[in-house]
Amino acid sequence: MADEFIKGFALFTLGGLGWLTFGGWYRTPSYYDVVQLVNPAEGVNTAYGEIGLVAGDASFWLMILGALTFWVFIPVSRQLRDMLDEDAEAAN
Repeated sequence: MADEFIKGFALFTLGGLGWLTFGGWYRTPSYYDVVQLVNPAEGVNTAYGEIGLVAGDASFWLMILGALTFWVFIPVSRQLRDMLDEDAEAAN
């Protein structure tokens, strides 16, 4: 279980760092505004800016789905597999 936790935590941390970095560059017009990191991107009209927006969105989903995969989906699938194996052994 510790192995899955640290893998999920690493993906959560790396995704969050990428999301904060790209969000700070492209989605934060002013640091004095109340709403930051979730504003629509403004003034991005270069290919590198578009790549930055895609990388920021990908980092956000890596943060969410990476943590869910290792913290929820993999442990649930292992418990389900163990439960089905016990049922199969009990039937024999």
